[in-house]
Amino acid sequence: MSLDLSTPVLVVDDYQTMVRILRNLLKQIGFLDVDDASDGTAALAKLREKKYGLVISDWNMEPMTGYELLQQVRADDVLKDLPFIMVTAEAKTENVIAAKKAGVNNYIVKPFNAQTLQGKIAAVLGQ
Repeated sequence: MSLDLSTPVLVVDDYQTMVRILRNLLKQIGFLDVDDASDGTAALAKLREKKYGLVISDWNMEPMTGYELLQQVRADDVLKDLPFIMVTAEAKTENVIAAKKAGVNNYIVKPFNAQTLQGKIAAVLGQ
């Protein structure tokens, strides 16, 4: 199973340490084009400027959460089909169900490693 490692990825997290961890894991997997945003509002601005092939977003952020970002992406005609992976420290069933209903492609519970991330990305990008 080979991923298109040239796919631009947007990492959205308000915690800079998590952004750094995700960037390093994506680099380990082989992704070369990785940008980041500190919250959903900043992410939406970047999504409207550049064509990304994948969003990996934290759930808990202020002022716009990852869940709200997901809803905005799915409501946008240009962005609605963008692969979206939600990352959270909470494995609450109701959160997983809400994210699925909102159209998330996959869900990762922290902590995770490069192998888990790669498997989730492969499942989402379907290669």
